[in-house]
Amino acid sequence: MSNTSNFREAIREARTQALVGPNVIANALPYVGGGLVLTALGTYGGLGVIRTNPGLFFPTFIGAVILEFILFFVAQNVAEKGNKGIALPLLATYSLLSGYTISGLVFVALRTQGVGIQGIGLAALGCGITFIFARQIGSNLSEQDGMALTKTINIGVIALLVVCLTQFVFAMFGVYTPNWLEIAISGLGVFLFVGVSVVDFYILPRTYRNDQYLPAALSMYLTYINLFVFILRLLIAINGRD
Repeated sequence: MSNTSNFREAIREARTQALVGPNVIANALPYVGGGLVLTALGTYGGLGVIRTNPGLFFPTFIGAVILEFILFFVAQNVAEKGNKGIALPLLATYSLLSGYTISGLVFVALRTQGVGIQGIGLAALGCGITFIFARQIGSNLSEQDGMALTKTINIGVIALLVVCLTQFVFAMFGVYTPNWLEIAISGLGVFLFVGVSVVDFYILPRTYRNDQYLPAALSMYLTYINLFVFILRLLIAINGRD
């Protein structure tokens, strides 16, 4: 959910600009796809560690989360400066780390009755369907509606980030969220990141030029990874209830 960090700057720029990069999303899509493939590889590697050496996974997971957090800001800064030669390997590494950090969730999904591999496929399909409808809606928003939606979604995502960080801290001490609350949080996450996907198609062409496709790709990548995670969390919560 690190893409919230550049929302406010994007809003400020979008207020005073028309389309500055009408083709930036089209240019970014191959890199979004490549990042998702690398994420799948990272997830596969994480699942391998869980199955063969589960005691090693947790400390490496914590290390990967910290490194991923740092790498996000470094990669974003380099990408926005247009240094593609450095940005691409940084973004590739970030994608692999993202896959590793969500492998625990995927492992739980595979072991949850009623979710399994079909649930993972459903989450991926949900992301694809969201992309299709978000493109149609977000690309045709008026200036007034686009800015209003962007600000509303921004507030919601920040609140969701605070809740998820609180969840993570409590989980570190063995305090877990009640199932009904997990369903509510996951459902809200799905709703908000569907909204973010719509906002992307409004904000990104007003924020980045056509040749600034790497930071745009990073923003879209984060949107769909987070959407996938929250759909999967929701499926696990619904099917894993007592």
